[in-house]
Amino acid sequence: MKLSVVIPAYNEEGSIYETITTLYSVLQEHSIPHEILVINDNSEDATEEILRKLQESIPSLRYETNVSPNGFGYAVRFGLERFDGDCVAIMMADLSDSPHDLITFYQTMMEGNFDCVFGSRFIKGGKLINYPFVKRIINRMANAIIRVVMNIKYNDTTCAFKLYKRHTIEGIKPFLSPHFNLTIELPLKAILRGYSYVIVPNSWTNRKYGVSKLSIREMGSRYFFILLYCFIEKFFSRGDFKKKW
Repeated sequence: MKLSVVIPAYNEEGSIYETITTLYSVLQEHSIPHEILVINDNSEDATEEILRKLQESIPSLRYETNVSPNGFGYAVRFGLERFDGDCVAIMMADLSDSPHDLITFYQTMMEGNFDCVFGSRFIKGGKLINYPFVKRIINRMANAIIRVVMNIKYNDTTCAFKLYKRHTIEGIKPFLSPHFNLTIELPLKAILRGYSYVIVPNSWTNRKYGVSKLSIREMGSRYFFILLYCFIEKFFSRGDFKKKW
C-alpha cells in the first residue's frame, strides 16, 4: 500500500530541509512505498528553492505551489486533490510530528485494515516536548467541548497529524474549511460517516525555527462553525452521508 504524505508549507525555509530529509530517511529505512507531497503555500522566502534542490536527491519528493487562495486548509485541500497513494497522512512542515510515529500509523493501518489512524498526544504513551502552557490549556478546553458536543471519546481531534485511506478522503468530501479548522473537519466527518478508526499515542515537539501560523484569536469562530456543521450532520442528516460499504 503506497503512502502519500501531504505537507503544507508556508515560509518554512528554516525547517523544511530537516523535515523532508528526516522523513525520507525513516520511510526508506522501513521500505515503505511512498511519495512526499509538499504544498508550497505561495511562500515568500527560500522554501521553494530548497524544495527544488531536494528533489535532486530525493526521488519520492514532489512539490506543487498553491498560488491562491492561501491558508493552511486551502493548502492541505490542494494536496488532498493531488496525492497518488492508497493512503495519505497530513504532517506539519516544522517536524513537530514524528516520522517514527508515522511508521506506527502506517503499520497499524496495514495490520488492522482501518480506514483511519488517529494519534493522540494525551493518552498513555503520548508525549509533548516544549508545548506552550497557554496553548495546552486552550487545546484541552477545545477538545473537551468537541467531545461533549459530538459525544465521542477521542481527545485530540484538533491535531492535524492523522492517516486516512484514499476512499475515506473521497467519502468525507466536500471540504469546507479554508484554515486550521480543517483539522477537526476531517476526523469528525470520518467518525460521523462510519469509517473505522483506531487511536494510537503520538508525540509532538515544538518547532525549532520560525513561528507558528496558527492564530487562536482568529480561529475560534471558524472551529465553532465546523463543529456546528458536524453536529447538524450527526443529528439531522438521517445517515445520508454514511459509509455505504
